[in-house]
Amino acid sequence: MVHTWVNAETVPRFYPNVVSLTTGESDIDEQRQIVEMLLKSHLPGRWAVKDSFKTLDIARLGFDVLFEANWIRKVEPKAPTPGSAPPRSHAAVSGLSWERAKPGGEGFPASLFSDDNFAMFSGRRDGAVTAGGTLYRSDGVVGISNVTADVDEAPAVWRDLAMLAAVTFPNLPIVGYESGDELKAARRAGFEVGDPLRIWVKSRD
Repeated sequence: MVHTWVNAETVPRFYPNVVSLTTGESDIDEQRQIVEMLLKSHLPGRWAVKDSFKTLDIARLGFDVLFEANWIRKVEPKAPTPGSAPPRSHAAVSGLSWERAKPGGEGFPASLFSDDNFAMFSGRRDGAVTAGGTLYRSDGVVGISNVTADVDEAPAVWRDLAMLAAVTFPNLPIVGYESGDELKAARRAGFEVGDPLRIWVKSRD
């Protein structure tokens, strides 16, 4: 559907079953109808709706707001100058040593890493992982998510991840969404802050 992305099956943890893709009165009505249809299905446990434009009011359907956030983007991420270290082992603004993750164990299935559009990075300090982030290329942009970092070095970690995105998937803008301290860190790292969105969650009784 043009106006909505839907997965009527169980999804990985932290991923929504419904994502609104457009806005407009008729689209919003149809998006609510899709949510109502999924309510009548047999989705187990908690499941979520990503309200990309903060236009769906589905509280009356039994949903609670899990969190509110803002879209972020970096239109022209900067890659390192020619001759600098490659992204899989690069000590950058944060002083961390960055490595691209490889498959291994239940949390890192080989099928996930066989997708050339996917990249996960971890940053180490003195041998210990202290930061990380995930990148995914799709539809002419690079999505950034699951960014983790200590609060004090978070802006530098965001700058590093923007650099890694520029090297791994060149010449593409970076997009994502964040809230709270993570949103502040992304802004300090040069990301533009855009429109608000909501994540709704429903618990099956």
